Amino acid sequence: MKREIKLSKRTMRKLDSLLVYLEKEWSTNAKHEFVMKLDKSLEQIQKLPDSFPESEKIRGLRKCVLTKQTTLFYKYSETTIDVITIFDNRQNPKSLKKETK
Repeated sequence: MKREIKLSKRTMRKLDSLLVYLEKEWSTNAKHEFVMKLDKSLEQIQKLPDSFPESEKIRGLRKCVLTKQTTLFYKYSETTIDVITIFDNRQNPKSLKKETK
């Protein structure tokens, strides 16, 4: 049984902003490459949700490093993968707790 992937509203907003930024400041190709990495990572999470390590900062969340600047945080159950946030690794790590509430 495949788990359903659910993106939080925060994740959707941050992803939209990130994609606009990548296309505007870098290129359409950079945006496309990021989307491909994201899709590949979500497929792996869907198949093997334990394949990424648990967050050291927040119990119950797992982290998937998409790029050196961007990490996806998620939790899962028998039926769903809940993507909680996409975090810019250049931010203050303390702000992660606020983002995951």
